[in-house]
Amino acid sequence: MSETATSLESDADWPRNYFNYFTAIEEHFQKARGTGLFLMSPLDWALIESWKNSGVPLEAVLKGVDDAFEKWRSRKQKRRLVNSVAYCTQAVMEAAQRTPASREGGVHASDAPFEAGELGAFLSNAASAVGQRPEAEFREIAEALVALAGKADEHVTKLEDLERHLTVLEEKLVAAVRMSQTAEALYALREKLDRELRPYRGKMTADQLSMLERRYLDTALLEQAKLPRLSLFYLN
Repeated sequence: MSETATSLESDADWPRNYFNYFTAIEEHFQKARGTGLFLMSPLDWALIESWKNSGVPLEAVLKGVDDAFEKWRSRKQKRRLVNSVAYCTQAVMEAAQRTPASREGGVHASDAPFEAGELGAFLSNAASAVGQRPEAEFREIAEALVALAGKADEHVTKLEDLERHLTVLEEKLVAAVRMSQTAEALYALREKLDRELRPYRGKMTADQLSMLERRYLDTALLEQAKLPRLSLFYLN
């Protein structure tokens, strides 16, 4: 399944499933870890996003987290705490193979997690941030966000369609930022990613690693450029 908004659920069960996916995994991992508040790293969020975009069922992720911690706790020697969701990757993939894809009950547009005003403000703020860059490609993206913000009342009832538009704009935004970076800066980001991924590479397939690397680097590039993520998940 491609890593685009086309992999999202239909309007019948979106956006509730989309937003619940991230928050449910975060809360479940924190509970399984059992050490109070635990802040997810950029690597954790990129991994969860890659699972979501790959269609890994939420049930499989939660079961995989439980299985991974059960195995960890059964060890006689525990050298260190589990400090990343990536530790659970192999267990999640094994659980996904045993879990049929499922769909939750439908929701209505009135169940959207935010109002039209909040949506419009999110899009306008994103446009303002992107528009600070003088290059033509950034101005074009900012203008598109302004246009979307102006129709927030319409988009709040068609969130899946809006997310598709935002995915396209974010891809263009990341590409523009990447072109503006020096080879040395891009190398430094890659080096940092490789360090963080090193303990987990043996637990992931080549496809999983490729998707995770892309999500991580895209997010890191935007953060470094002080530009926002455009997905509706980041509205909350």
